[in-house]
Parts: sequence; structure tokens; C-alpha cells
Amino acid sequence: MEKQGISMRKALKCLMLTTILTIAFLSYAQAAGVKLRLAASASATDARAITMEEVFAPAVADFATYEGHYGSSLFKQGTELEAISRGNLEMTIASAQELAEFFPEFSIFAAGYVHRDAAHQKAVFNADFMQPLKQKVEDELGVKLLAVSYLGKRVLNMRTPDAIMTPEALKGAKLRMPGSEAWLFLGKALGANPAPVPYAETYTALQTGAVDGQDNPLPNTVSMKFYEVTKSITLTNHLVDLNYLAVSKKVWNNLSDKDKGKLQAAADKTADAISAAIQEKESSLRTFLEGEGLKFHEPNLDAFRTRVQKAYLESDYAKNWVPGMLDKINAL
Repeated sequence: MEKQGISMRKALKCLMLTTILTIAFLSYAQAAGVKLRLAASASATDARAITMEEVFAPAVADFATYEGHYGSSLFKQGTELEAISRGNLEMTIASAQELAEFFPEFSIFAAGYVHRDAAHQKAVFNADFMQPLKQKVEDELGVKLLAVSYLGKRVLNMRTPDAIMTPEALKGAKLRMPGSEAWLFLGKALGANPAPVPYAETYTALQTGAVDGQDNPLPNTVSMKFYEVTKSITLTNHLVDLNYLAVSKKVWNNLSDKDKGKLQAAADKTADAISAAIQEKESSLRTFLEGEGLKFHEPNLDAFRTRVQKAYLESDYAKNWVPGMLDKINAL
């Protein structure tokens, strides 16, 4: 009986020691875990933000803590990539226009009437000819592009109910655009007078008449409630817009191969979910917006396409495009 009691005490001590070590290990793992702070201009009600919270965060929870900062609350719109490069941020949702500020070759993905749809965007991103551009972003900026997501077809959303059938109808119109040169050039190519206004300030700019309109996909127009201060939508579909889900290369390099795989899988799953959500919204939001009193117009797309493509082909942007890449994009 005495030997049995000693054995039981030894077993209890071993169990207690195992428990203490387990708690210590979990505490260490938690302390050593990766924090992934994402800064983006999208509002907290945007499909991108919602999907990051509902899809991405759970997918990385076993090795990282996700922390989303939306509405440009952490960094000013357009400065997120620099913040990652400096080591002050881990993740962002970047546009081709923002990347073109650092790498002019990316302006091809910001040019009007280049991408056709979400599937085409994904095919381009995963194509072999895209790899050198991705590598350049990693090597020179310290940013890894994980996945591409569809952001929708950009259309004109104006304060007046008038139809804008051709680019000439936009002459003199103050069209809100993000502040980068690539965005402003697109506004000019459309025939408008582009006005740089931060995304978070666009509602007020429309409300006060500081701008005459803005261009965004329908889901953005609804999530930001721009429809409350505008009266028409002209379906120019001038840009099949995209976003890149990006992470710090330094953070990526410090992950184990297993966690790199998990992060990549989480990014792919999130990007696909964002694309699906936005496509679903696009198909239903016209009815909603018409119910809110907005007039929809079908413009002369050939007139817009001809003007926009001519503007790009005659610009310095085209000179910076990788030779032959436009043909490869069109061939996919």
C-alpha cells in the first residue's frame, strides 16, 4: 500500500509538472505569435473588411493574431505600402495604382479596359509572366503580394441625374479620384477634371459639391452610402478594378514553412471570398440603387474605350510597361 501511495504521488507530481510545462509552452507560443496588423482605406462595413474578419482571421488564428484597421484609421490612404517597407505595418490591401507609384510597370493593371473580369484578373496574377513583377516588389519594397481579389467594375456616380453618353459630356466635371498619379491620369483619360480626395472624405465632398461625382464599383457606392448624395450611375465599366492582399516580406521570411503555407492558403481563400461577395453584390445592387432614386444610364462604351486606350498608348505609362505583356494579358 505504501509503495502504491508513493507511485500515486509521483504520478500526480508528473501530471502537475506536465500541466505547468504545457501552460508555459502555450504562454510562450502566444507571446511569440505573429501579430498581423492590416491597414486599409475600406470601411469596416466593406466586403473586404468583413471577409478579412470572418475568413482570414480564423484561418491564421493558430499561429498569428489578426488586427484589422479600416477607414484609414491607422495610416493615411496611399501610405500603407511605405509603412510596410519601413517595418511599421504587417499587411495591407493594395491597389495597382498604388504599386504603380513605386513600380511604373504596374500601371498596366490600372489602365482602362485591360482586365475583362475576375477570372481574367486571377489568371493574370498567377501567370508566369507576372512572377518577375512580384519578385521586384518583394526585393525592392519588402512587400509580398499574396493574392488578387476582384473589386468590381468602376462606374461613374454623379450628383446630377443626367446621362453621360460620351467622354465629351464629362468635360469640366470634377471627378473624385484617389490621389496617386495613376488614378488621376485615368480620370483625365475618361474626359473629366480629376480631383484628389481621400476615400473617407468622398461623401462630404459629394454632399457639399466640392466634386461632381466619383468612380467606384457599385458595392463601394453602397457601403459608403454615396447614393445618399448622388443621383445617377453611368455604366462605363472603365476599369475592372482589383486589390492585392499584401504582407511584409520580413514577416513572411520569419514564418516557418508550415505557417507560410497556412498564410498563403488563408490569403487565397479570403481573396476568392471577397471576389465572390462583390460579384454577388454587383448583381443585386442596381435594383437597390434604383429604389433609392438613382438613374442608370448605358453610355457609348466604344467612345469611352477608344478615348481611354488612346490616352494610355500615347502616354509615358505605356513606355514603362513590360514589352509584350499587354499581348500576353489579352491572350489569357
